[in-house]
Amino acid sequence: MNKLLMEENDRLQKQVSNLVYENTYFRQNNALSTKDTSCESVVTSGQHHHLTPQHPPRDASPAGLLSIAKDTLTEFLSKATGTAVEWVQMPGMKPGPDSIGIVAISHGCTGVAARACGLVSLEPTRVAEILKDRTSWFRDCRSVDVLNVLPTASSGNIEILYMQLYAPTTLSPARDFLLLRYSSVMDDGSLVVCERSLSNTQNGPSMPPVQNFVRAEMLPSGYLIRPCDGGGSIIHIVDHMNLEASSVPEVLRPLYKSSTVLAQKTTMAALRQLRQIALDVSQSNVTNMGRRPAALRALSQRLTRGFNEVLNGFSDEGWSLVGNDGIDDVTVLVNSNPNKLMGLNVSFVNGYTSVSNAVLCAKASMLLQNVPPAILLGFLREHRSEWADNNIDAYSAAAIKVGPCNFIGSRVGNFGGQVILPLAHTIEHEEFLEVIKLEVGGHSPEDAIMPRDLLLLQLCSGMDENAVGTCAELIFAPIDASLADDAPLLPSGFRIIPLDSCEENSSPSRTLDLASALETKTTGNKSLNGDAVISGATRSVMTIAFQFAFESHMQENVTTMARQYVRSIISSVQRVALALSPSHLGTHGGLGSPLGTPEANILARWICQSYRSYMGVELLKSSGEGSESILKALWHHSDAIMCCSMKALPVFTFANQAGLDMLETTLVALQDITLEKIFDDHGKKNLCSEFPLIIQQGFACIQGGICLSSMGRPISYERAVAWKVLNEDNNAYCICFMFVNWSFV
Repeated sequence: MNKLLMEENDRLQKQVSNLVYENTYFRQNNALSTKDTSCESVVTSGQHHHLTPQHPPRDASPAGLLSIAKDTLTEFLSKATGTAVEWVQMPGMKPGPDSIGIVAISHGCTGVAARACGLVSLEPTRVAEILKDRTSWFRDCRSVDVLNVLPTASSGNIEILYMQLYAPTTLSPARDFLLLRYSSVMDDGSLVVCERSLSNTQNGPSMPPVQNFVRAEMLPSGYLIRPCDGGGSIIHIVDHMNLEASSVPEVLRPLYKSSTVLAQKTTMAALRQLRQIALDVSQSNVTNMGRRPAALRALSQRLTRGFNEVLNGFSDEGWSLVGNDGIDDVTVLVNSNPNKLMGLNVSFVNGYTSVSNAVLCAKASMLLQNVPPAILLGFLREHRSEWADNNIDAYSAAAIKVGPCNFIGSRVGNFGGQVILPLAHTIEHEEFLEVIKLEVGGHSPEDAIMPRDLLLLQLCSGMDENAVGTCAELIFAPIDASLADDAPLLPSGFRIIPLDSCEENSSPSRTLDLASALETKTTGNKSLNGDAVISGATRSVMTIAFQFAFESHMQENVTTMARQYVRSIISSVQRVALALSPSHLGTHGGLGSPLGTPEANILARWICQSYRSYMGVELLKSSGEGSESILKALWHHSDAIMCCSMKALPVFTFANQAGLDMLETTLVALQDITLEKIFDDHGKKNLCSEFPLIIQQGFACIQGGICLSSMGRPISYERAVAWKVLNEDNNAYCICFMFVNWSFV
């Protein structure tokens, strides 16, 4: 694919050079050969447009719009295949056959820009149709309205568009654009769709400012789609915008000045949508619950769109502000619009119907420091009980009359009373759609005696710790067991946007894992080399929004409840973020042996000494004399090493980096995993037979087999070794396991 794309790039660059030369030649000839300069023949990227005025009008007339369209096409092609913009490689892109394509970002140009080139197995007309439908793949796009259409030659047209984008947080206003879009077919069969903003300086169509929106500018952008021999298309995408960063608080401006963020949210999102649809066409599979991929994508989009709607709270959607209680940390909005409630007032297959006639939203934003969004969202996803209130969950379900469920599906994990049931994921696993099954009690005595299950449809995205500039989201809504296409959805959840990685001139923030704590001295203030601690410290903004359906006469009570609930969630998130930050890992995490502390160094020494005592060989090939060096070597050991308590129901208390990777967990969440949960039935039998031997002689070798991560993924291992870890008094402190040559099946 790389060879094909490089050849295509070379071909197009030569074509652009030739066309520039031809245009210059025609202009000079026309000027010299005739006094009548009212018309000329101009060649533009493979198309011959005749009888075009040499000084065309720049106004809202057809000729004026065509002039703007041609200029837009020329500028777009110079960016897509030329050097009009200085492009640099997108940081963090994964090379290889599974790569989404070749992605670059601008360096030093006006505004923010991104360019991508990819290959998909869809015909050009289908690709153009998908990309024009921006609301279907660009999650931040609220609407695109076509105001006027003007047909042109070469089966093309010019469209005047008005587009609105949601604001990603409660701290900034939304954006809107007035655009000209030019679509045409070239002589070689390639399709081109290019766009640019219309401004007063062009004397073209204009539109007055719209309340609650900041008018942004799209510089010449678009899509060049070339058919491939044998089917499929090569797509060149350029996105170039000026998002008016000065209109947002200073702390958020890196988000609006980042070409990396533009590439992640817009350019790469377009390529991902094309690849996903191409895969759907080739497979046409029916997934969990009998749903086709397109139907599940529609559910994901409804969740995201509903969440964006409440974050922005537009008045034309029916939202109105409720006065605060003297503290403005939580914003409350109410919506009594019948259109908003139409989705709630439906009958379900179980006979329940809704009686709510209004919806309330409580939302807030907060700044987080020193905790990566992916790690924090992962913890919130797996440990709902740490921040959620079961009574509120039960109320949310009861308010829209979601009845008891008997959902049956494959289970991927069980975390503290919640079961995660997978529905679908995207090709690159950057987004998961799942059903969360919770056991909650209602408000009636009957429900308290006989708890029922509550289902939440949940969207989880941005969980890749290595992705640069990626927004992490956890959005959910109570659902009925039928999961009907028109099921009412009131999305709530969290969005965390990294800020430091948005700064283009800085190097990408290194991934924060527990290894960073190993660089910390016991004081927690200095690193081993004496530099300031935590070079990977990060800043991010978290936005929280929760929706509640209610009966209008209860508005005051529900408002008070919602404010208190969101404030309690903010406190919980701050507590968790503190526990997950490098300088506090373990101290607030409830761990017996936090990394970077004397206890951790002592435990590492005990593990190695006990292994040498029982096995007669060294666990670590080489390490320094000090305890810190032993801990560091143990942490980076290639095999998964983990300790569990010596209790009737052993739970894990420590694991090295390989152990955490194998279990797919964090050091903070490790203590929620019991030893028996990671083994299948065969493994449990082996463990039961070997456990007395471990207690009696102090060690045992366990034959290879299959175990499970905390996410339910099967893991194969060549063999395992278990031994007792003895303390200074020669008493058993814990049991240590080492899984050799493990890998996900």
